[in-house]
Amino acid sequence: MAINIFSKTDYSYLFSNLGTKNSSGANLNFLSDYAAIKNGSYGKLMKAYYRETGSDSVKNQTNKNNNANTTTATEEEKKSLAKVDTATDALKESADALVETGKKSVFNKKEITTKDENGVEKTSEEYDTEAIYKAVNSFVNNYNSVISAVDDAGNERVTDKAVTMANATAANIKTLNKLGITMNEDSTLSLNKDTFMKANMNTAKSMFNGVGSYGYRVSAQASRINATADNEASKSSMYNTNGTVNNVYDSGSLFNTLF
Repeated sequence: MAINIFSKTDYSYLFSNLGTKNSSGANLNFLSDYAAIKNGSYGKLMKAYYRETGSDSVKNQTNKNNNANTTTATEEEKKSLAKVDTATDALKESADALVETGKKSVFNKKEITTKDENGVEKTSEEYDTEAIYKAVNSFVNNYNSVISAVDDAGNERVTDKAVTMANATAANIKTLNKLGITMNEDSTLSLNKDTFMKANMNTAKSMFNGVGSYGYRVSAQASRINATADNEASKSSMYNTNGTVNNVYDSGSLFNTLF
């Protein structure tokens, strides 16, 4: 187990308050702790404690639990969270394709030529509804993949972020329904092509295109889910210098020499 130390990276802070109004026995405790670590007495104490206090049955059960659960569960969790990463990357990509404005926007109108019943041609600027449908369908499929991956991972923090995304969808569901998009009981989405193709594409544009749209919020939340999954994949219960839990660690052997 190795720790990323974010601050106080040398021993100078142990002495920083000496001679100040805040100087107290706490500083002396720091110095005595440091001396115990440096001369090896702390390591000997830890060895003796864990050698003498635990019964064989407790030690055996602890080792069994570590071998059976800790390593295997951690690897399984990492694999599950890696799937969340992949799914959220895909969702963000499909959401961003809908959000994009300018020349590459899928919502740019194109000149479309049609014929009436008398064979008279008429050219007008219209939305490319088929292209928009394909983009929205990709969004829906990737959205559902994220929901599935998060559910499989079973990580509380990641799930919380996915719930926020689902809440954003629920808040816009009435408008999404007009586009043939419905929300299922498991929070996944369904898209009815016939309803979508007949829908007003201005409604689709208002929902998915540009900063502040529903599509934009989903893209942003996909990034948050992704970041949380990365963080949880390297989670530690170690405490940092502020006395709070530090969620990031790198695998290592900081304490291996003590036992």
